[in-house]
Amino acid sequence: MEQELMRIGVSLPDNLLTKFDGIIEKRGYSSRSEGIRDAIRSYITYYEWMSDVKGKRVGTITLIYEHTKRGLSNALTDIQHEYSSIIKSSIHVHLDHDNCLEVIILDGEGEDVKGVAESIMSLKGVKYVKLNTAPPAEKI
Repeated sequence: MEQELMRIGVSLPDNLLTKFDGIIEKRGYSSRSEGIRDAIRSYITYYEWMSDVKGKRVGTITLIYEHTKRGLSNALTDIQHEYSSIIKSSIHVHLDHDNCLEVIILDGEGEDVKGVAESIMSLKGVKYVKLNTAPPAEKI
């Protein structure tokens, strides 16, 4: 059964579109639209996986962000203070003049672990966020 296609408009920074076009060319997509559909499917799959993070979990959140973005460092600090009961440690590395890498190590309820990641993802100036979780050692 063929699905009706909906046309949308998306505004992207030039450097992001250039990188995306390079990837779709390397992967052999027939069009930019097909690459975007595949990226959206991947995003939906990741979101659904994150929605299933339940019960006691240990995990890491890896993020890259622009430390020069106004208010971002304070917002990240506020989030970490809000979830201080499940954050066990964090590592902060200066990548270059404008960008930092942070790895946050967590141990707590899956809903809270997910909450930290989703709070960080929504901040402007955060370029990359990846949540990885596992059940605690006694459950493996």
